[in-house]
Amino acid sequence: MNTGTNSGTNTGASTDVTIDYGHDLLFGTFVTPTNHPVHQAVEQAVVADRAGLDLVTFQDHPYVARFHDTSTLLAYAAARTERIHLSANVTNLPLRPPAVLARAIATLDLLSGGRIELGIGAGAFWDGVAGMGGPRRGPGESIEALEEAIAIIRGVWNTGESGALSVRGQHYDVRGAKRGPAPAHPVGIWVGAYKPRILRLVGRAADGWLPSIQYLQKGLPELAEMNSHIDESAHAAGREPRDIRRFLNIGGQFAAQGRGFLQGPPSQWAEELAEVALTYGTSGFILASDDTALTQTFAAEVAPAVRELVADARGTGRHE
Repeated sequence: MNTGTNSGTNTGASTDVTIDYGHDLLFGTFVTPTNHPVHQAVEQAVVADRAGLDLVTFQDHPYVARFHDTSTLLAYAAARTERIHLSANVTNLPLRPPAVLARAIATLDLLSGGRIELGIGAGAFWDGVAGMGGPRRGPGESIEALEEAIAIIRGVWNTGESGALSVRGQHYDVRGAKRGPAPAHPVGIWVGAYKPRILRLVGRAADGWLPSIQYLQKGLPELAEMNSHIDESAHAAGREPRDIRRFLNIGGQFAAQGRGFLQGPPSQWAEELAEVALTYGTSGFILASDDTALTQTFAAEVAPAVRELVADARGTGRHE
């Protein structure tokens, strides 16, 4: 997935409405799970870990022959890294049965010492899914299936509940599944979403929202409207909007002179990302990078500067 910005996209952060959910900031990378060279994706995870980033993620397209299987890649990368958290970005639900997925994630979280998160999507590229033997779902069906899957995953993890798990749905029918294992830490369920119906699902059922900047048809200002769908749904479900962390997959290149959003020196990146954080409540920035130098500069020069700018703004009451 190319997460570079489109030159025709409005990426300005100006808006009449600002919001800051107050989350601590997270920074990570979005690495292509290429299987040639065979260790490249894993080595980039090691780079991110050693650079001090918080998160490394891999897209999950099981029907793409030039990609590693992402579930296997996550396990191998977890064994090669020490402190960084890992996630799919995002898990292809139609080809990952939710009860089995829940146990796989919990197992890897236990083995890694609590470093696994669950990015998940309703599904896309349906020709590829169907070609691998998976279901072909329409937009409404895929969202229904995702909500059922989240209930199953949480149910498997909920070892404090007595009795077997049963979830009777239109797409998944789990009857009497044994619960467990529980993950080592509260695994975040982060949903890739853009349209109002699935955004409302995020508000009532997810722990995080994980969009990509190049899919924002109106540019960054569209985040405000999308946030409102999540927040209204959260309130209706008896949750606080702050319960849902807001991420953003980003792309860019460093340059001596600024020539667009995330196209300039690290100081420009820091100012732009701090403004996004304080304007739209985004607290997790995940950079598409298969390049060691890009990742290291992002970690060493951008991430700490964004944290400082946001902390200063919060301390002065800006955007509160």
